[in-house]
Formats: sequence, structure tokens, C-alpha cells
Amino acid sequence: MSRVRADEEEYWHSSKFRAFTFDDEDDELSQLKESKRAVNSLRDIVDDDDDDLERVSWSGEPVGSISWSIKETASGSTSSLDGRDSSLQKGSSSYAALPKQPSSYSLSSLFKGRNKLSSFQSLSDALTDTGVKNYAPELRRPKAEYKDYSGDWSPKDTVRRMQRGKVCSLERFRSLQDKLVLLDEAVAGHDGNVITAVLIFLKRTLRREILFRELEVRQVALCHLIHFLREMGEQKFLLDLLRTHCFFPLSLQLSQYREHLNIQDVEKRREFLKGCIGLPFSAEDTSHIQDHYTLLERQIIIEANDRHLEMAGQSELFRKYPRKASILNMPLVTTLFYSCFYHYTEAEGMFSSPTNLKKTFKIPDKQYVLTALAARAKLRAWGDVDALLTTKNWLGYTKKKAPIGFHRVVEILQRNNAPVQVLQEYVRLVEDVETRLNLATKYKCHDVVIETYRDLKDRIQLTAYKGKVERGSAEEEKINSILSNTVRN
Repeated sequence: MSRVRADEEEYWHSSKFRAFTFDDEDDELSQLKESKRAVNSLRDIVDDDDDDLERVSWSGEPVGSISWSIKETASGSTSSLDGRDSSLQKGSSSYAALPKQPSSYSLSSLFKGRNKLSSFQSLSDALTDTGVKNYAPELRRPKAEYKDYSGDWSPKDTVRRMQRGKVCSLERFRSLQDKLVLLDEAVAGHDGNVITAVLIFLKRTLRREILFRELEVRQVALCHLIHFLREMGEQKFLLDLLRTHCFFPLSLQLSQYREHLNIQDVEKRREFLKGCIGLPFSAEDTSHIQDHYTLLERQIIIEANDRHLEMAGQSELFRKYPRKASILNMPLVTTLFYSCFYHYTEAEGMFSSPTNLKKTFKIPDKQYVLTALAARAKLRAWGDVDALLTTKNWLGYTKKKAPIGFHRVVEILQRNNAPVQVLQEYVRLVEDVETRLNLATKYKCHDVVIETYRDLKDRIQLTAYKGKVERGSAEEEKINSILSNTVRN
């Protein structure tokens, strides 16, 4: 021990500054002055040292090294008593009343990180200066201050403290039983914020299948979790929850399904609809959701291809009739109309083919004919209209057939400014005589009116209708011919 002390004394006395020792002078004032000079001289030491130079402690080890830390900590309790100078025992009573406090840190460590532009006027200034970066750890706080965080509170006490706004750590509840008791206490407290906080903790620390199983018998907590997931937009987790609990009311499933309306990104909406397929809907509703998902997939493909064709200018139809809107997220009937308008002649194997859509989504003949007729009539493709309404039997004979009724065919054609010759062809096919006469008169299909009155042998109505046609026209001559032939017969 004396050898170590001798080395320390030699180190300090060999410095270019005069080191402070306890046995230099007996005068108290002289000792204080010498101490002040020793501390103030540290500023020059710090300023002269380069940043790359290592700082050393009393023992000569680099400050911050592992060996320094071990030696400093180990010698903290013993060196303080043995290293106390005997002159302190011989000095005045005031020094005897102020024993040296043991410390495991060197004086140089207090100044590590000190800004070079600052200086210390005294030892007290150095210890109280806020600019000094002290690497010593803070003193441990009293245990009473940590009760809110690490206290051994029961689940019931924890819930009560959370209700009062106290910060409580839930990590101490590690077992499943403790977590469930905590959840039951939170539900019993009727505080929604506490219930939600506990559910967030359980959601983070439990596997989904275990959490879903336990929530099955805790309906209040389950409703809180559903509301929380909706507010946070965690749709995937919510879909898994709804698929697991089949006893949810249908209104909840439909409410979740309607969330797709709030999703703007088409790819995210497609993924969301794919997740909704597994929800416990009825068989019919599940089929509708499956069709919705399939339709959106088709629309994505069709939209990408048609946008490319339109921008490249490779299609005459797109140049003549530019698209007014995107096909994405449109209803099935609108998609079918779009397909009949732009892709009517495509083979059935193509996703954009009208016949492919009809087969995939099991579109009834009446709906298909009605939509296709409107699309082709808008393009004034009267040949396609004729082919659409023409059927062939097994003997090879053809005839006109309209699942929607020929009276509706006439209305659609007239709405799209079909020529009178085209209108008359389909007005003649209306079976009801009164309806046929009304349509023929309304749309000025004179030949149909004249032929109908002729077949009815209604001379009075035929004579009256003669006044409604132009004089000298072909229609007037036709009426005169019929009337004259009737008189002869």
C-alpha cells in the first residue's frame, strides 16, 4: 500500500504544476489556496491535451477502460480509509469533522467531456457547473418513488390505479391466468379506456388463436376490441377476428364488408375483398362477395390493357369513341355494357369478352340481351342488333327472338335514333295488336299501321288514318289500294 502511495506522490510532484498534498502546510488558509490552484490548473491540462490523448485515473489506467472500471470500483471502499493522510488526524478540529467521502471515481473523470472554452474558478464551481458532462450514474431513487411503476400490485389494484390515471406497468402479468384476471377486472370496472389498454397489452403478448378463444366468452371486451381495430384501421386483424367468431350478427359482417367503400387504392380494395370472402356470411352472400372480388380482378386487367391501347392509338374504336371514365370499381352491368361497346367481337377466352363475363358471372339472358342491345344500338351497329335477336333451331331455321320483348327492343332502338326501316322491322314483331298499333303510330311507322288495319279489316280506321299521311305519298297510295280491293271483294 505504501508503495502505491509513493508512486502517486512521485507522479504528482513530478508534474509541471505543484500538486496539492495534505502535509504541505498546517495553515487552513494556505491549504485552501493551494487546493484552489490545483483545481484551476486542471483547465490548462485539459486545454493542452489533444483529443486523441488518453486520460488517466489515479492508478494510471485509461479512464473508461474495463480494467479501470474494475479497479476503481473494487478499491472504492478500501482505499478511502487507508489512503487518508495521517496529517488529517493531527490537523484542526474542523478538518476532523469533515472526513473524506469514499468514491469509486477519479477526479479526472468529472471533467471528461468538458468544453475547452469553459473554465473552472473553484472546486465548488466545477461540481455545480451544468456544462460539465458527468459520466457517473445518477443515484438510485428511493423505492417509494417507483411504486407506480414496479409495485407488486394485484390485478384489481392495478385496474383501480389505471382508473385514477396512474402509470402502471402491465409487463409483470406474465401468465395467461394473470392476464385474464386483469382483463376481467378491467371489464368489471366499466372503464372503456382501461379495457382498451388491457386489450392492447393482451393483443401484443398473446397469440391470436388464444386471444380469440378467450374473447369468445367475454363479449364486452370483444366489442371493445372490434371498435379499437376499426378506429386504428387494422383491417387484417379484424377480418381474422370476424372469421373466427361465427356467432357475430350479420349486421356486423355487412358493416365490415362495407368498409371497402372507404378504400381508394384499387389493389388494397382487392386484397380487402379477398379477406372478406372467409367471413361467416350466408352461402348466397358469400357468392356475391366472391363475384365482387372476381369482377374487380377482371376490371384491373381490362383497365390496364385498354389504357395502353388508348394511349398508343392502336384502336380505331378508342380513337372514335374515347373512354369517358375508368372501368375500375364499376358495377357488373356497367362492366358488361363497356365490354359490349369496346370488346363485342372478342373470343370467349378473353377476360374482356362479353360472353366470358356472361358465363363467369352467370348473367341471365334477359339482362345480357338488354345490355348488349343498348351498347350496339349506341354504336348504330344494326347488323349486330339483328344477329343478337336472331336464333337458329336444331333444324337450321332462323327466327327473331327477344327475351326482353320486342316492344322494349323498339324503345331502345328509337332512343338511339334508329332509322324507320329498322324500327318497322321490330314493331311488326310485337305480338299484342294494340301495343303494336300504339308503337307504330307513335314512331310513325305508317306501313305497320296500314298493314295492321288491313289484317283487322277495319275499313273505318284505315280511312281515318289516310288523313294522317302526306298526300301523294306511297303510304296514301297503299291505303287507296287496300280500300279499293276491299270494295271489290
